[in-house]
Amino acid sequence: MGNPDLNEVPLARRLGLFDATMIVMGGIIGAGIFVNPAVVARYVHTPLLVLAAWLIGGMIALIGAFVYAELAALRPRVGGQYAYLRDAYHPIVAFLYGWTLLLVVQTGGMAGAAIIFGRYFCELFDLSISEQVVATVALAILTAVNCLGVRAGSNVQSALMLIKLMAIALLIGVGCLGPVKTSAAGVELPADSGGFAGLARAMAPVLFAYGGWQTASFVSGEMRNPRRDLPRGLLIGVIGVILCYVFVSYSCVRVLGVANLARTSVPASEVMRHAFSERGAQVIAAGIAISTLGFLSQSILTAPRVYYAMARDRVFFKAVGYLDPRTRVPTVAIVLQGFCAAVIAFTGKYDQILNYVVSIDVLFFGLTGASLLIFRARLKGETSEEGRLRVPGHPITTSIFVLACWAISISTVVQFPRNAGIGVGILAAGALIYPLWRSGAQGASPPRNSSPSPDVM
Repeated sequence: MGNPDLNEVPLARRLGLFDATMIVMGGIIGAGIFVNPAVVARYVHTPLLVLAAWLIGGMIALIGAFVYAELAALRPRVGGQYAYLRDAYHPIVAFLYGWTLLLVVQTGGMAGAAIIFGRYFCELFDLSISEQVVATVALAILTAVNCLGVRAGSNVQSALMLIKLMAIALLIGVGCLGPVKTSAAGVELPADSGGFAGLARAMAPVLFAYGGWQTASFVSGEMRNPRRDLPRGLLIGVIGVILCYVFVSYSCVRVLGVANLARTSVPASEVMRHAFSERGAQVIAAGIAISTLGFLSQSILTAPRVYYAMARDRVFFKAVGYLDPRTRVPTVAIVLQGFCAAVIAFTGKYDQILNYVVSIDVLFFGLTGASLLIFRARLKGETSEEGRLRVPGHPITTSIFVLACWAISISTVVQFPRNAGIGVGILAAGALIYPLWRSGAQGASPPRNSSPSPDVM
């Protein structure tokens, strides 16, 4: 019996405003907020600039969420950054996005999250082994589990989200009401940071922590009233995350001070340790480790759909397009992604991975934002444009988003040429490799009994 065309099956419109808000917040809040306040403090020297960095990053995320939501409304059957870039520009742009997603963005983000897990796991059990080793083992185990088709149920994911929110609420409560740590003598901040230059550097860890707002665009087809509830869910959700991040950052600065915050690698544990000694540090470390592991597991299965679609489009290794007949998951794509993430986690440090990932990630965020300008120009004058979800203040806000993303990308490459330059080099290599795959695809006949490539989400 043939499989039905998935595109002919309408999505169940069951989501409301609360669901949209939780999806937005759940897609953003990961593990970075428990570590990145310390990274930001190393680049800026005053509490005001520390908080300003998180507010600026939140505004960029808010505009970006609206941009992606309108793109989803414009092209509801396509969905996904890979397809937006392909249709707005040229297939090579979409290929380069998928190429860097595999070798830089997704795998680097997974490696960074795994290192945070390893860091707090070692803190929890007082282990002397490297956090990179723990991160590599965690990635290997989760990759193997996802290849078996094991997916966490909604109740498990809800429990993990609850643990994450409880950890944030506990950290904010202790940070705002608990005792303040006295300034440590001899703690020095980097001489080459501070001011505007330091703020520019700080945007890399900030945007890394805000990553995930783009997933909000994927829920529009499943909402009862997307034109009303999706913008409200985006607004409430992103503002909620901004408040969480600003208060967490404020809590760390208030308790530890900028100098002590810059010195630690586990700021959340340090805040709790100061208030409740080692028991408090263990409690927060356990909550962060569990929520990080759940977030990491959930993210492993998303990006392989892009690599799978690329293989089906014949612009990637044919084997990556293999779908396991039993589990119905792209096992080769998952293993390839897990291997790349493990290599990055084992060979790189957290701060290095941040700059490696963000320089390329925000480059494609800007290109995707610019694609909205292109699609709007193509639709100019059409009546179908009326009544559709639109970015407030477009084209000014969209243009600000695009320019901000590209400015951060350029700034990251200039200030961290070694780490960010590796990502740029991988991007350039993809541009050279694409014509070889493309020529092979044009010369090959389509596979027999092949199903169309799935939409990339």
